[in-house]
Amino acid sequence: MTLPFFVYGTLRPGEVNHRLFLHGRTRSEEPARLADTVLYEGPGYPYAVEEPGGGEVRGELVTALPRAYGALLAELDRLEEYAPGDPRSLYVRVERDVVRDADGAGVRAWVYIAGPDAAKRLRDAGRRVAGTEWRGRR
Repeated sequence: MTLPFFVYGTLRPGEVNHRLFLHGRTRSEEPARLADTVLYEGPGYPYAVEEPGGGEVRGELVTALPRAYGALLAELDRLEEYAPGDPRSLYVRVERDVVRDADGAGVRAWVYIAGPDAAKRLRDAGRRVAGTEWRGRR
């Protein structure tokens, strides 16, 4: 299934992984937000952890160019250390509804959230990011 990506950390415009992975490979990048999610600090990058009623995360909804989509999906899975079906994955790629800021429309997108083991560690002993954005925290 071809879905846009919701990015909230180092893949956002102006961040290092945007230049490495997304620059020149996107059709659009629009401000958006993801509900029922909070951010935790990682070593140089954030983790989004699902928390029903817990808040929202701000980021961008990124639509890849069709010719770049397949390769980009595989590269982002590797970057995020996502292995389908493996609970030890650092992140898992899930489908979620995000809200586009421009018009309030709900859009189904891929989001990389903390994997089950990482989410448990973060909830138990992690440092939660105050607010809804990670940008500028370093």
